[in-house]
Amino acid sequence: MVTAYVMIKANTGEADRLRDDVEAIDGVESAYIVAGDVDIIAKVVVDSPAEVKGIAATEIQSTDGVEDTQTYIAMD
Repeated sequence: MVTAYVMIKANTGEADRLRDDVEAIDGVESAYIVAGDVDIIAKVVVDSPAEVKGIAATEIQSTDGVEDTQTYIAMD
């Protein structure tokens, strides 16, 4: 299993809707609105790093309201 955290910067006013859209993606275990430099942190749990890439770089990035993302794969 591979666990990754995707930091998502949302367009203004889009965080609530965007969190729901991100949580609906297969492989996303949870998504939380947070305070700080990013608006949402999503936890992704999948079988391979390639699946992380598909979720973060393809599905989340192409979701309306996403301004930017950064992905961190857990090492432990």
